[in-house]
Amino acid sequence: MQKIPLPRFQFEQIGIIHSCYRQKFGIPRQPGIVKAAEAELELLSPYNQENLVRGLDVFSHIWVHFIFHKTMEEGWRATVRPPRLGGRERKGVFATRSTHRPNPVGTSVVELRGIRTGNGKMVLKLGAVDLLDGTPVIDIKPYLPYADALPEASGGFAPSPVTLFDVRFSDQAMARCAAYEQVTGRQLVQLIKEVLGQDPRPAYLRETTHRRHGTALWDINVVWESHGTYFLVTDLERLP
Repeated sequence: MQKIPLPRFQFEQIGIIHSCYRQKFGIPRQPGIVKAAEAELELLSPYNQENLVRGLDVFSHIWVHFIFHKTMEEGWRATVRPPRLGGRERKGVFATRSTHRPNPVGTSVVELRGIRTGNGKMVLKLGAVDLLDGTPVIDIKPYLPYADALPEASGGFAPSPVTLFDVRFSDQAMARCAAYEQVTGRQLVQLIKEVLGQDPRPAYLRETTHRRHGTALWDINVVWESHGTYFLVTDLERLP
C-alpha cells in the first residue's frame, strides 16, 4: 500500500524532567504505581510563560508526552518480550508499551502537585512518575476523568497491578535512610519500598538469590539483594 505523503514535521522540546530516577533500572513500568516518586517538569524558553499554563492548576493530573531519549538510538523492534509475561513470550510492539518504537514517543498520566514560578523559571511539580531524569517533554495536556478513565476497558495480558515484593532494611541501611530523610525531607524509605517492590530485575535474574544490585534514586545508590521471598536493602551509597 502506498504511503500517504505527509508534510514535513518535527517535535519541539518544550520542557525537561528532573526526577528521582537517575537510571532506567528501577523505573516502574507504568505511571501512578510508585506514589513516592517525585519529579519536576521545567518548561524551557519560550514555553516558560505563565499564560501557557493558565488554568492548568485546577486539574489534578496531566498527560505528559515525551521522548524515550535513552533508547531511541537502539532503533525499534517489531516484537518485544513484555516483563509482565516474564520475558518468555513475544508480542507485537504496538501491543506493548515498549520504549523501542518506530517513533520513540511515550505518554504518562501523572499527578500535578503544583506550579512554581520565579527567577525566570516555570516548573510543574509532579508525583507518581515513571520518567527518567533528563527526559525531553514535547507536550502537556490536562487529564479529563470523564473521557480518559474507562473502568470497563480490558487490560489484555496486564489486567491488574503486580503483587509487590516484601522489602526489608538492614539496621545500617535504615539508619542512613533516616539521616537522609531528615536532611532532604524526601520520603526515601517509602520510595525504596515502592520501587523495589515492583521487582525491577530483568526476567533472566529473577531466579537468582543473594545477588548484589544497585538502584540509583536521587543522589543515592540503593544497594540490595534478593532473599527469595523478600528483598533486603543492605546499604546506601552517595552518588557522585
